[in-house]
Amino acid sequence: MYTSETKLRVRYAETDQMGYVYYGNYAAFYEVGRVELFRSLGFSYKALEDSGIMLPVLELYSRFFKPARYDEEITVKAYLNEKPAVKIRFDYELFNEGSELLNTGHTTLVFVDMARNKPCMAPPDFLSRLQPYFDKP
Repeated sequence: MYTSETKLRVRYAETDQMGYVYYGNYAAFYEVGRVELFRSLGFSYKALEDSGIMLPVLELYSRFFKPARYDEEITVKAYLNEKPAVKIRFDYELFNEGSELLNTGHTTLVFVDMARNKPCMAPPDFLSRLQPYFDKP
């Protein structure tokens, strides 16, 4: 398993008239979590796309427990619980400043060869960076 943690502050534009984060914005928070997870491995979405591979979202799931509110700092925890292959699944937990669980979710993305527009395996360099976290003891 590999885990990454990112903090961000809820902006006014992300909230509804009650000051709660609009539910559609959680997908953007998930994106921040997975981009930073890549970055924490010394990898980037940009490098992936520059190498000819894109990662479209295949599936998105979100469950809400408590609202995130305007101007709160929230923590986005992103997890890779299984080693990627052609697909990669990210799991998420979002917490408020009081460490209360606000939301859980997951996304499944597919590695796609941009030249062929067909699914492909995750890049070997990316898999090698993850290997130590999935080696069995």
